[in-house]
Amino acid sequence: MIFINEFSAWITFQLSAIFILGIPLSIFIWSIKKKNKAIEKLLKTYWKVSILFFISLILFIGGVNFSFLTLIISTFLMTICIWLWTDINRELKGYKLTNALVTLTKAWRWALTFISISFLVHAFQDFSCLNSINSSECLKWSEPSKNLSQIINQLFNFLFGANFTESIAKFIGLFALLIYMLGLFQWFIIKLPRSGRNSGFSNYGEY
Repeated sequence: MIFINEFSAWITFQLSAIFILGIPLSIFIWSIKKKNKAIEKLLKTYWKVSILFFISLILFIGGVNFSFLTLIISTFLMTICIWLWTDINRELKGYKLTNALVTLTKAWRWALTFISISFLVHAFQDFSCLNSINSSECLKWSEPSKNLSQIINQLFNFLFGANFTESIAKFIGLFALLIYMLGLFQWFIIKLPRSGRNSGFSNYGEY
């Protein structure tokens, strides 16, 4: 049973790498090429929100106990942000299925939603990890950050001639989290009351 849970968590993270990074990056580049303002705005917003997911992985490397909670929140926010905007939703509904870019975007939104739900179900099965990620049953959630740690360590060593230690990861992760929270707080206080669920994509960018 433990092996099944660990394998399921591993599969969830592998799918997350594809649907959180790979596919949206491809859609974003495609939307710029096609000059589709609605999808470009959607993906711009998505990238801003998804930064918290990568901050969470840095916090995992730093051994911060609430890293798992941050990861759950980031998954929830990413799912919300791709469905939130009424003007973008209305715009996408106006396209036919023959429009490959829009159809892929719609499919990606649904796929990311189902993956996020699956992730949250697995996460709440390990509820104790919300307070501490250092226990044995929580080790499977730290595995993806180990691969990221190796990549960052090589880059860090190349640029600065030093290792990317746990203390450095903790400092960078906490500092980035603080900046993110300030930005999110500003959006809730200033931008949300002013524009609501209207993304304003029609005024976005000059072509």
